[in-house]
Amino acid sequence: MSQEIAVVGSPEFTTGFRLAGVRKCENVPETEKPEQLDDAVERTLADDEIGIIVMYDADLDHLSRGTRERVEGSIEPVLVTLGASGAGSGGLRDQIKRAIGIDLMEEDD
Repeated sequence: MSQEIAVVGSPEFTTGFRLAGVRKCENVPETEKPEQLDDAVERTLADDEIGIIVMYDADLDHLSRGTRERVEGSIEPVLVTLGASGAGSGGLRDQIKRAIGIDLMEEDD
């Protein structure tokens, strides 16, 4: 069974993913993130069809401690963050390694 990608964030963030064919999106307007982002992430975590959750890195600051720990520690679905600190090669490398269990960028000595 193939799993889907889900995107959680502001409508401006999710629109590009929708245009690229991602069907599962949770739109949470900037002004409503403190109240609604936790619920959107929890719904996404509970969906068995989702294998990857994509979020903007700065949105993690809007999550409650419990939800943030749950999503960051989740192996399936795995969280991939994009933005200031999440898009760097080290952060993305660690996320891929956690998702599939091996380091694809490991150099042979």
